[in-house]
Amino acid sequence: MPRTKRPKASGHSGVIAVNRKAYHDYDILETVEAGLVLTGTEIKSVRASKINIQHAFARVEGGEMWLLNAHIAPYAQGNIYNHEPTRPRKLLLHNKQIGELAGTTSQKGLTLVPLRVYIKGHVAKVQVGLARGRQLHDKRRAIMDREQEREIGRTVRAASRG
Repeated sequence: MPRTKRPKASGHSGVIAVNRKAYHDYDILETVEAGLVLTGTEIKSVRASKINIQHAFARVEGGEMWLLNAHIAPYAQGNIYNHEPTRPRKLLLHNKQIGELAGTTSQKGLTLVPLRVYIKGHVAKVQVGLARGRQLHDKRRAIMDREQEREIGRTVRAASRG
């Protein structure tokens, strides 16, 4: 009898958390997808969308990449098995990718910022961005450009209607 594909689990899948502040505070130069090493209660909290990556960052230490300052709330039914909310979490990348990111972040003004946390299949993933910090005038310029794009879009839509 031929094997049939199992239907996907009807659980929560997709984007769990987005770091909107990173898109405002940094120019994202490159993005990389990394696996996230979690304990049992952590993955349950992540699936329940109890994660905050707004103040988080990634760093290469000892040939491994770590996600620091990410807050995963304790699982409600975790009892004594619960985790520490802001503990460092290992990111899974190939050695070649880690080496390249370590070399580029050693440049002045570049950092690794988590952009999104999502579930892919049954695995938690993090999209990490190589970012350069924006100055205040750069942030203002980005806001002005965004406002101009909106205004152009409004006038185009209004002109097409009638």
